Amino acid sequence: MDLKDQLKKLFPEHETKKTPEISDEDGLWIPDTTLSCHYEKRNGKPVTIIKGYTGHDEDFKNLATDLKKILGVGGSVKNDEIILQGDYRDKIMKFLSDLGMKVKRVGG
Repeated sequence: MDLKDQLKKLFPEHETKKTPEISDEDGLWIPDTTLSCHYEKRNGKPVTIIKGYTGHDEDFKNLATDLKKILGVGGSVKNDEIILQGDYRDKIMKFLSDLGMKVKRVGG
């Protein structure tokens, strides 16, 4: 009996959360230019910054929302940059390349 079965036995009415899925209904525009994925430390905390998206502001905000949902982290959109809390460059680059975007890793 693994841990998942034990938890189901202890809490039979509990439902597990499903991972958020990104639908293609957003109609996200795929830029021809390369996005850059930066890593910085701000106030001693790791931050991942995505720059170079040339689409509409609304698409950019939707992309940021999708990334935050998938990674389960906080973040914001400021000055044409997506700022995410933590170092998630590998996951972000994989997600964006799966969408068909070109991504360049900057800073290590």
